[in-house]
Amino acid sequence: MERPTYPVRTLFAYFVALIASLTAARWILGPFPEDGGGGLLVLVGFPLVAFVFLVVSMSLRPRRHVTIYRDDSRRETLLRVLQNQRVAVLTRTYTVVTPSGEPLATLRKTYLHNIVRKRWYVATPGGEPIAMAIEDSIVLSLLRRVLGVFLGFLRTNFLLVRGSEEAVLGEFNRKFTLFDRYVLDLSADPDRAFDRRVALALGVMLDTGERR
Repeated sequence: MERPTYPVRTLFAYFVALIASLTAARWILGPFPEDGGGGLLVLVGFPLVAFVFLVVSMSLRPRRHVTIYRDDSRRETLLRVLQNQRVAVLTRTYTVVTPSGEPLATLRKTYLHNIVRKRWYVATPGGEPIAMAIEDSIVLSLLRRVLGVFLGFLRTNFLLVRGSEEAVLGEFNRKFTLFDRYVLDLSADPDRAFDRRVALALGVMLDTGERR
């Protein structure tokens, strides 16, 4: 699996975003008023400056597509996961494609769900729901928000469920080991209703996209 980070281009994007946000701060805030309203001006202006930094930096950063290879030799591409947007404030989507470019599915992550319980949605290229990956427990997910991974005892695991029916298709679990080890278990789907290629791509994004 390969997901380039583009450190030089990313640093350049942050540098330009910093210049843009400082310029915006100078224009929005300007000189502080003498009547004591400077605090209110900062309170209103700071979120706007932060928004400028976020939008500019995300607009200039390259999209990080994921390439999944058949083995460690990296000679044969198995799948690609294409990042659809550079700027994604609330929702980010990805397209899973074959080496020839044929779309297999779309993956969608809504950042607001991270507040309570992380989830990823899987749909056909036409938008029909296929499956959803959701944190294994609402109680554990809330504990993770407060305590973090807590020395590995609260590591993030996901259930894979079928569309809106929430019939369990499998699990994606992080093992309690010194190094990152993950198990994609689809034994609950013996009929292979969930395309194994899409499941593999989803597992990769649950790892790289969640910074677990």
